[in-house]
This record gives sequence, structure tokens and C-alpha cells, in this order.
Amino acid sequence: MTPELDPRRASFWSALLAAILFGMSTPLAKGLLKDISPQVLAGLFYIGSGVGLALLMQLLRRRAISEEAPLRHNDVLWLCGAVLFGGVLAPVLLLTGLQQTPASDASLLLNSESVFTVVLAWIAFHENLGRRFTLSVGAILFASVLISWQGFSLGGSVVGPFAVVAACLSWAIDNNFTQKVSAGDPVQIAAIKGLAAGSVNLFLGVYLGSPWPNTFFLGAALIIGFFSYGLSLVFFVFSLRTLGTARTGAYYSTAPFIGAILSLILWRESVTAIFGVASVAMAVGAWLLITERHYHFHIHEHLVHVHRHVHDEHHQHGHSPDAPPGEPHSHPHEHVGLTHSHPHYPDVHHRHSHKRKATREKSV
Repeated sequence: MTPELDPRRASFWSALLAAILFGMSTPLAKGLLKDISPQVLAGLFYIGSGVGLALLMQLLRRRAISEEAPLRHNDVLWLCGAVLFGGVLAPVLLLTGLQQTPASDASLLLNSESVFTVVLAWIAFHENLGRRFTLSVGAILFASVLISWQGFSLGGSVVGPFAVVAACLSWAIDNNFTQKVSAGDPVQIAAIKGLAAGSVNLFLGVYLGSPWPNTFFLGAALIIGFFSYGLSLVFFVFSLRTLGTARTGAYYSTAPFIGAILSLILWRESVTAIFGVASVAMAVGAWLLITERHYHFHIHEHLVHVHRHVHDEHHQHGHSPDAPPGEPHSHPHEHVGLTHSHPHYPDVHHRHSHKRKATREKSV
């Protein structure tokens, strides 16, 4: 299998790129908040994301180079929930928290998103969590608690850190909802979320009397939104499709490292001992996550669905005359029952139950 068709390798790099793009937005947003209200800035970020991706989607379709499956009717409710929590509530909470929290601390507090994402994926959506994976999440949670405690010890307001953590919980709900529609076109998903969330936030901001930014800040917000909220979400959905919600969310926890480092450079914020310890704990958590593997004998039930795919061991099916040529491609296809063992993640083909004796995880 070539590297470009290896779903696990591609999903790892996709999650990492999503983290880098989003991590850059936190310190940059800190600067924009001096002249733009949180509500309007959140709206501009998502409008930049939605409009830019809508144009990109039209370009891809016009040139017939997109092999993705469009969204279907049963995806609507999941996508609406994702827009509400991740597109409307979360950015406003984050930007409100940034007004009262140092950007480097806020960047590290964003790691609590991965913890909430993992817990929800485990409790509500029954994704399997192994010992090594749990330890990695524990290290990340420990680092987030340290950062919160530092804010209190320095006499900071509880409102700022609380708003950032509340934003992370909203994004965790969004992540689990988005995973339900991740078989669809990631550009289409991100464009819809951007346009819907941006319109709501801009309307509320203007309605509440927030001033409109000048041309420079307006353009800066739209550009940051396209890259950090738009393209970042596209890569995130790609990763969700293969890695599942919990593992994609945990990989995404590398984003605050990018934001924290950039914050220290841009705003010359001081480096404290607690900040250093928290960074080490997060690095340990990331290493545990990257080296985690999960494999066991499992059963694939009969399934009929549609998504972008190649003809690997899970896709051995015939084609009707109107099926698109070449690979990868997207069309309705059938999976027959299959039992085998290989390293895997809770993607669209591996959402199965686990028994303790049958589950085996190995560090390599």
C-alpha cells in the first residue's frame, strides 16, 4: 500500500496539520480582540472559513477532482448539533476567556478539549480506550489542572479559565457529533458549519451593538478563519473518519503547544516553572498516544453505506456500470460479514464492542 493510500498514516498527518493550523489562531486572536468584540470575531472567523471553503468546493467539483460522498438526509441532525456547540457556543466562550487569560495559558487549557472528547466518545459513543491511551489522557489532564491552578495562584479571575474550559466542552460535543457525519465530504461539512456559525455569531454581535472592525482587521480575521477554522476542520474530519473521535481529539491536543509557543514569541509572556512542568506532562501524554496500538480479532457485520474508499481488504465489492472509475472513489457499496485481526481504530468500519480478554494493545 502506498503512503498516500495508507489511511492510518494519512490520518495522523491530517490530525497534526489540523492541530498546527488551529493552534496558531489563539495568539493571533488575542491581538485582534483589542479591536473586535468576541462575538463579531467568532463570526468573522467562521464566515472566512465558510466562504473560503464554499469557493474551494465549487472549484474542486468544477474540475471533477473530488471523490467525496455528499452529505445525506440522516446527517442533518448531527450536523446541526455540531454547528450549535462547535460553531456558535465554543468560539464565543473561547474568545471571551482570552480577554481575561494570558494567551499562553489559554492555549494550554485548550488541551481539556481532548479529555472531554475522549470521555464523551467512551461514555456516549462506546469507543474503546486502552490502558496506554488512558494514561496519555491523564497526563494531558494533569497539565491542564496545573495551568488552571497557576491562574488562581497569581490572583487571576476564574471567569477566563472557566470560559476557555467551557469552550473545550462544547467543542468536544461538536467533535463527537461531527464523527457521525465524517464519511461525507469534509470540505462540504466544514463549509456548512462555517457559514451557519458565522452568520449566527455576526448577527448576534451586530444586534448587541458591537462595533464593526476596519478593513485591515476585517481581512485579517477572515484569512485566519479560513486557515485556522476552515482548513483545520477539513483535516480534522479526514482524521475522524479513520482514527475515531477519541484518538483524533487526543492527537489534536498538540495544538496548544503551537499556540503557547507562538504566544510567548508574539506577546513576550513570561515562562513560569508551572508552565514548564505542564509542557513536559503534555509532551509525555502525546508520546504515549502516538505509540499506542490496538488490535484483536473482530467481526464486521453486514453493512451498506457510501463514502470515499479504495479497494483494500475491507472493500472487495463489484461495481454497477454507473460507478465512478478510478480510485479512490465514492459510491454506495456493500460489506459482507468478515472476521479478522489487524491494527485498527474506531473508524466507520470498526465501531464494534470489546471484551476485556479479546482486546490487546501493544506499544511499538
